[in-house]
Amino acid sequence: MAYASSCIQDEWSLFNNVAGLASLEQATATSAYDAKPRLEGANRSAVAIVLPTKIGVLGAGALHFGDKFYNEQLLLVGFSNQLGLASLGATINYIQYTALGFGTKAILTISAGGIAELSKSISIGAYILNINQPLLSEIEDEKVPTRLSLGIGIIPTKKVLLSTEISKEIDHNATFKTGMEYKATKKFSTRTGFSLYPNNIFFGIGFTQSKLSINYAYQYALTGLGESHQASLTYKWKER
Repeated sequence: MAYASSCIQDEWSLFNNVAGLASLEQATATSAYDAKPRLEGANRSAVAIVLPTKIGVLGAGALHFGDKFYNEQLLLVGFSNQLGLASLGATINYIQYTALGFGTKAILTISAGGIAELSKSISIGAYILNINQPLLSEIEDEKVPTRLSLGIGIIPTKKVLLSTEISKEIDHNATFKTGMEYKATKKFSTRTGFSLYPNNIFFGIGFTQSKLSINYAYQYALTGLGESHQASLTYKWKER
């Protein structure tokens, strides 16, 4: 769905708008791998676990990006809770950067977000990644980028979800993303979307059987980076 995640409410909200965790009713474990054949140094892998409690929903996860020459490691914990028609959440993130020949740098950041339900079919969401924008390099005054995202989610029918988002990093152009999910049956879903600046198109499918979900997504970058493939596996168990 083109990563238009401001109003999406699932286990992967931990890495995006953490407020989306608040609606989850089952303990969930998930993992994903994103492969870029033309740029293997940009492959990513991630795992997460989400645990609903009486006071809210807790989440913890890890993400790895890169190769032996340059890589990033992310560890994060988050909490989200429903407050009336709105949900709010925040994460604390430990990020480690390693570049061959330049050593390792580790920092802590904070991210936060919220989702408000305007009606049963319309919601708006916003989140900020790396609010505190810690310093990475004193020599070049380089800081961890802060990203602000604002979006709207629309559910016109029980089978269709539309999600649109504008995302902006400081010192970079805004990115526009929009995606759609169609639940063909209770077990099978199809997804598509596109983004502008950079320009990408997306297609995906999902299959759910009882407690287990398998998803696949295809992305084609019109900027010359070519295609990428992402697969995820999710297991849900005990309800809140």
